[in-house]
Amino acid sequence: MAEAAAFDFAVGDEAAALTKLAEAVMVDPACFEAWLAKAEVHFALRQFDEALAAGERAAALRPKDIHAHTSLSRIWMERGDKTKAEHHGAQARILGWGDQLKQPEGKQPGEL
Repeated sequence: MAEAAAFDFAVGDEAAALTKLAEAVMVDPACFEAWLAKAEVHFALRQFDEALAAGERAAALRPKDIHAHTSLSRIWMERGDKTKAEHHGAQARILGWGDQLKQPEGKQPGEL
């Protein structure tokens, strides 16, 4: 369901995406991907309260996820809270550094 919502969002049908994502989180309230996607769709629509609620839910499900913290940083910046935006931005950077340290020497994250 989250994959179909991602397609709807990619083709510009935000309403269909949000409908599918709402259904996805109703069926599985622990679906991190659906909550994060919901945050991003609401953010794109400039619905920052809804984006924040969904982003915080995603981050609660996966507190060490770079994407969740990046989304929250962007949302807080748009809401005008630079301190919270910087906090989440720093969390994302720290998690990114941790990922880099786990990579074999000479490899970049995502490289085989």
